[in-house]
Amino acid sequence: MSGGVVRAAIAGTGFIGSVHARSSRLAGARLVGVAASSPERATLAAAALGAERAFESSEELVQAPDIDVVHICTPNHLHLPLAEAALAAGKHVICEKPLALDEEGAESLVASAAEAGTVAAVPFVYRYHPMVREARDRIATGKSGAIRLIHGGYLQDWLLKPEDDNWRVNGQLGGASRAFADIGSHWCDLAEFVSGHRITRVSARLYVSVPARVTEDAVIVQFETDRGAVGSAVISQISAGRKNRLLLEIDAAEEALEFNQEEPESLWVGRREHATLLKRDPAMLSPAAARLATLPAGHPQGYGDCFDAFVADTYAASVTGEAPDGLPVFQDGLRAARITSAVLASARTESWVDVPDAAAALTAGRTDV
Repeated sequence: MSGGVVRAAIAGTGFIGSVHARSSRLAGARLVGVAASSPERATLAAAALGAERAFESSEELVQAPDIDVVHICTPNHLHLPLAEAALAAGKHVICEKPLALDEEGAESLVASAAEAGTVAAVPFVYRYHPMVREARDRIATGKSGAIRLIHGGYLQDWLLKPEDDNWRVNGQLGGASRAFADIGSHWCDLAEFVSGHRITRVSARLYVSVPARVTEDAVIVQFETDRGAVGSAVISQISAGRKNRLLLEIDAAEEALEFNQEEPESLWVGRREHATLLKRDPAMLSPAAARLATLPAGHPQGYGDCFDAFVADTYAASVTGEAPDGLPVFQDGLRAARITSAVLASARTESWVDVPDAAAALTAGRTDV
């Protein structure tokens, strides 16, 4: 740190890199530099994002001595080597998911992070919606009762047409899974984070609508949990009109809870006698939810606010050595990789597949880094 100010840099300057840059500045960091796919693009991005300088390459950026936190926002195949290099250089790291192209790569990164002793976080930022924390609190305190069903899905339409294209459809750049690794991982992380359950077995079917893409456009998965619940999810990037519909419903003995990421200002609470919408009013929320409700009731918060809170928590952990409650770390990224691996294996073998090491997975809300 320089004068107590976090010095950050961002490798990868596409959409998500610009989101990281905004949140970094709002958290009070110095944005020391950026790297892009070419030096010329890095120069343009540095000016657009307010960075102090452009690096010739991401490899140069992760080694720079005047950087405390490296944000890795590149295509997936570069996550592992860049994160490994940053950790070896003693940096704190925020790495986009998936952490690596496969489970073994994610395991390697978790080991490297433990050896480095620095903060290593992954942006499962939907955890930072205040109403998500409210749902989690209701379950943890017993208000909802024992969980029976966990279901929902994550639907998008940006790859609906055959001509729609992106580097993610290339397995060498994006990995063996696309839709599930990209957005299904978010759904599973949120389901486990809110419920406190862990997915132990899966039965999955992949669907490819455009054969030239190779990787899946949609996934249907059923699962069982370590605490006796069952569930299902539909994951799709070809659902017309659905822009970013992450929907999670948890049906428990006393009440059901539903959160819709496209309508994040409320939490649906269903009981046999009635159903209500809990609004994001800081005065009425649990302490964990109220911490994240930074605007007065009726002034909408959304995805950008979640990202801001996640980056601020990561920076706080890098300064204090203690992670705020619920900070998603590389172990959570490994958890996502293991579930993804089981989903692919299930679809390939047309059978139920156990999720590896489910019993050793993190408990919800771990606070170590």
